[in-house]
Amino acid sequence: MAFENILYKESDNLGLITINRPKKFNAISLDTLRELEESLEIAAQSEAIKVIGITGAGNKSFASGSDLSEVKHRDLRKALEPIIQGLADKMERTPKPIIAAINGVCMGGGLEVALGCDIRIASPKALFATPEGKLGIIPGGGATARLPRIIGRSWGMEMLLMGENITAEKALQIGLITRLVPEEDLIGELTIMANKLAKFAPFVPRTIKAVVNFGMEASLAGALMFEKYAQGALVQTKDKQEGISAFLEKREPHFKGD
Repeated sequence: MAFENILYKESDNLGLITINRPKKFNAISLDTLRELEESLEIAAQSEAIKVIGITGAGNKSFASGSDLSEVKHRDLRKALEPIIQGLADKMERTPKPIIAAINGVCMGGGLEVALGCDIRIASPKALFATPEGKLGIIPGGGATARLPRIIGRSWGMEMLLMGENITAEKALQIGLITRLVPEEDLIGELTIMANKLAKFAPFVPRTIKAVVNFGMEASLAGALMFEKYAQGALVQTKDKQEGISAFLEKREPHFKGD
């Protein structure tokens, strides 16, 4: 499928989605959003793909935010539509792990896309912000809900209220990203992570993702009970037998997804 605003490439275990509007600092227009959703579905349905990656074209921006030329004319009816919230929800519901490789400016709606990913890694020149308050609005793509859950209420409020830029180093300190990677190695690191995840028994990453997402919304007791039932399901698989046998026999496991 040909896209105008993104690039999509499958390589080994990785389905890489690249936001491709460098002249607009990869701002997310409604057409870009639609293509992101379409490519996400393609990657999710591909049996060869084990991990989905999202990055930005060029070396300046992951995604600078929503396309303000469209937001300027957005009325109440349009504002109440899911828009980026809908994309982030789909990313969370996608069984495959999704990793954002952030190579520059990651702000506003762009940050909200990254927040929908399971893991975020970044280059040292990445910058993060929720600057919507300076425009007379508030975030509408999920930042007020996801950001405090990821980095805690205090830093979430700091970013949301102040709207100031957060460096990649600070983002690492507060848990917004998990790895700081030289720019030239960013996609390489993403590929290494994808290859490692691809070696796991197929049910493991998707089950961990489902259990964590459920547990974040449930009571502690409910989350722990769901974890036990999920583990109970996996201990009955052939892959579990293979994994333990391979460890005891000091060999590489050969998982088959059953």
